[in-house]
Amino acid sequence: MRIISFATQESNWNTPRLGIILNVDGRDSGFRLDCEQLFATADRPTNTLAWFDMDGRWLQAARETAARLERDRTAFDEARANGWLVPAEDAYWFAPVPRPGKIVCVGLNYRDHAEESGLSVPKVPVIFSKFSTCVIAPGEPVVIPTTSERVDYEAELAIVIGRRAKHVLASRAYEYILGYTAFNDVTARDFQFGDGQWQRGKSCDTFAPMGPMIVTTDEIPDPHTLRISLALNGTVMQESNTDQLIFSVPQMIEFISASITLEPGDVIATGTPAGVGFARKPPVFLKPGDVMDVNIERIGGLGSSVAAAGSIGA
Repeated sequence: MRIISFATQESNWNTPRLGIILNVDGRDSGFRLDCEQLFATADRPTNTLAWFDMDGRWLQAARETAARLERDRTAFDEARANGWLVPAEDAYWFAPVPRPGKIVCVGLNYRDHAEESGLSVPKVPVIFSKFSTCVIAPGEPVVIPTTSERVDYEAELAIVIGRRAKHVLASRAYEYILGYTAFNDVTARDFQFGDGQWQRGKSCDTFAPMGPMIVTTDEIPDPHTLRISLALNGTVMQESNTDQLIFSVPQMIEFISASITLEPGDVIATGTPAGVGFARKPPVFLKPGDVMDVNIERIGGLGSSVAAAGSIGA
């Protein structure tokens, strides 16, 4: 299943709601199931993150409905007549989790990236966070802060949590994962290295492009076999495979949940491979007009332009 967050003109383009991409006969049907339409207004969750809860009745009903519409053409046509389906061209996509409860990041999780950074391969996962206010949708611009001159890119596979997780063993970690999406851990290196800690440099507004969709675990049973790349203005800067992760997805969830409760809609960014800008000789940093494209096999592309602060009302 492929999950998006979207809005339409009727909602003034600014109220995201959960959608499911419907496939019919093995192809994109051209319609998105508007999950809110399955419930009366008073019966919809008041907390939008509840839509990502695999134990919640809202997501369960949405999954069951999507599966029925995909296999039953009559039901599909009835859903279209009832206003449950939105044509793809009428849906503006947000980040699949527009405002995560938490964004937990794992640093130095590819051996080649640790080496290019001049740091030892960690013995346990290196954990930091990004503020959720830095999330932006596919296609929205990354804005360079006026006080930074060294903004960098980092292509990453991200995990979306679908069940409350505390003290989860690695052997059961997949039970708590809703799915996966693409992530760009944009970083102001001058802030990061100048501050002596990473929070500000990682959390500037617009520094977490995410998307284009959540691909659920039934479609990606093993997240450690995916090609991952980032192109800058058409030139490939990062190219690797998630089989190069130092700490696996189950290991990360076990480590994080030992001390931090994970909740539905939380996002874990799993680390970036070699090729980041600051480690290049000479260094490569983002500038207005640049275009970044993250691509992860079986998930798709995540494109972001780069803009100067003030150029788009930022």
